Amino acid sequence: MTNFWGGNILWFMTSSNNSLDNKSNAWSARFSEPVSELVQRYTASINFDKRLAQVDIQGSLAHAQMLAEQNIISQKDFEQIKQGLNEILQDIIEGRFTWQISLEDVHLNIEAKLTQMIGDAGKRLHTARSRNDQVATDIRLWLRGQIDVLVLQLIELRTGMLDLAEKHADMIMPGFTHLQVAQPITVGHHLMAYAEMFARDTARLKDCRKRVNQLPLGSAALAGTSYPIHRERVAELLGFEGVCQNSLDAVSDRDFAIEFCAVTALIMTHISRLSEELILWMSPQFGFITLPDRFCTGSSIMPQKKNPDVPELARGKTGRVYGNLMSMLTLMKGQVLAYNKDNQEDKEPLFDSADTVLDTLRIFTDMVPHIEFNAANLRIAALKGYATATDLADYLVKKGIPFRDAHESVANAIKYCVSHQCDLADLDLRTLSMACGLEKQSDLLGEDVFEVLTLEGSVSSRLQVGGTAPTQVRAAITIARIDIPPSLK
Repeated sequence: MTNFWGGNILWFMTSSNNSLDNKSNAWSARFSEPVSELVQRYTASINFDKRLAQVDIQGSLAHAQMLAEQNIISQKDFEQIKQGLNEILQDIIEGRFTWQISLEDVHLNIEAKLTQMIGDAGKRLHTARSRNDQVATDIRLWLRGQIDVLVLQLIELRTGMLDLAEKHADMIMPGFTHLQVAQPITVGHHLMAYAEMFARDTARLKDCRKRVNQLPLGSAALAGTSYPIHRERVAELLGFEGVCQNSLDAVSDRDFAIEFCAVTALIMTHISRLSEELILWMSPQFGFITLPDRFCTGSSIMPQKKNPDVPELARGKTGRVYGNLMSMLTLMKGQVLAYNKDNQEDKEPLFDSADTVLDTLRIFTDMVPHIEFNAANLRIAALKGYATATDLADYLVKKGIPFRDAHESVANAIKYCVSHQCDLADLDLRTLSMACGLEKQSDLLGEDVFEVLTLEGSVSSRLQVGGTAPTQVRAAITIARIDIPPSLK
């Protein structure tokens, strides 16, 4: 039977042959009794870490190749290990591999099967490594691949957002502060705000990848190894950018996983903000958008209902991803160096964050391009709340009035309009001057003032970089497309 404790493999072989008796719960000769079935289930991680099987085999192949190149194992042993691991990988891919909880985790399951297949050569695979540096390597390999997938998905979502923004670069809508109508903007400008958020999310993932892509293997249990290994060679074979420089840190560090969870939490923050707006905009009280039926559900009792389930659920799942980040931070906060069994609990929140964010990004990538905007309702909403009041104040400033005085004059005009239930643009020139308290300076206001009081005049005047003017929106979209791979444009 094969069993394993901590970072040291101790083989307890049957007298008849070298096969593994996985029904036994005995550990090494260090222990006088087997682990109970309850403890075995409690400590096992195979139910969730078997998803690391492919990267575990990938890491083992690189490790074995290095051992052979360094003459630590023979070339014959390496060839047997290579053939055996490739056969195991194929069995796993095709669903033929039998996972055994008695072997605790993905690493021992694979190694036990390899030894059963090829004998002594399989036992030599674990030379110069520990399960501690092995699992740290596996997680980094797996997470690196997940980051690459998420980056591409974010770029695809952002591309759809850019397309939608370009389509609606001229469409007027109200801009809000405090959820009160503030100034008119364009739909394209509003959507570009989310494109900027997703661009930062992409950059954060790419930056996180640099710290993920460092090789722990070769650190062994905690102190390194006395074998003449070549860590840089393994890093080269596995595509790592460098090696972890301290063996204690290498086996116990989960900063990279916490950083990834923090990045995913921010991604979901942005998704949740977008979701909240879609939920509000779809309600009859706003009536700004329509979502395709395939992203909504009905009610079991109210036949008229069309509920925005996808944005609502994304908003809810954001809390779940936040929870994963807190789990990871709490997991690490009290750990002494080096590896502790606590770290087995790192994988489920990490896996869940990656899965949740990827699924969310995929469905939003499908949904965003098909959002339909109601131009008429958006325009009606933009005409409410005296959205061009700031434009009138700016007009007066350009005529020589100090901004604070202009601000007060326009506030007086708004007060007049509220009491008379009309808009600034509804007033004639003389009444507007009177309402502003500018009767004695009536020459300040000319007929051109009504140009700035229109929605189109307001948005078109915002010509600075980052402004809502349609020309600036289109310029921003052009710049944003530069870093999108041709295959995704």
